[in-house]
Amino acid sequence: MPDFALAIVLGIALAAATGFRVFLPMLIVSVAAYTGHLSLDNNFAWLGTPAALIMLSVATLVEISAYYIPVVDNLLDSLATPAAFVAGTVVSAAVMTDVPPMVKWSAAVIAGGGIAGLTQGLTAMIRAHSTVLTGGLGNAVIATVELGGALLLSLLALAAPAAAIALVILFLWLAIRLSRQLVRRANSQPKNR
Repeated sequence: MPDFALAIVLGIALAAATGFRVFLPMLIVSVAAYTGHLSLDNNFAWLGTPAALIMLSVATLVEISAYYIPVVDNLLDSLATPAAFVAGTVVSAAVMTDVPPMVKWSAAVIAGGGIAGLTQGLTAMIRAHSTVLTGGLGNAVIATVELGGALLLSLLALAAPAAAIALVILFLWLAIRLSRQLVRRANSQPKNR
């Protein structure tokens, strides 16, 4: 795969990971850039600084912890959806080095931000249904799966971007199927009058 296409695929895969957790993929990108394992666009060199590492580490810990607190997890989803769009755009633009600006920003906003928002929206819908069906008891399982997805997808994107994109497509397909089943199940249950 040419470097141009690889940079775009890497950006989109990392953006999808921000749909699971906003800060974890950015932290992984920050660590990779700080240690010299990932080149960033010059405008995003700040992601590879010690200050960014500290800030993103704290934000990641707070975000991960908050998703395990009942009620807070659903509230956090309403805040995370627009944040995921922004984080997906930023992280995808940051790794698209040597890509013409028009192509970079189009891909970062449309594909990066879009896939991050879609991923976050689907996981928020699944969590909302889990809250209704399990009284919130199943949400910890969903939080753990999302955390694992963000970690796996971020690391896989850095090691094998094409495989990460294939995983994103598989997740979206499964999440859409699950969401449809949950909606059908909710619509088929008798309504109380």
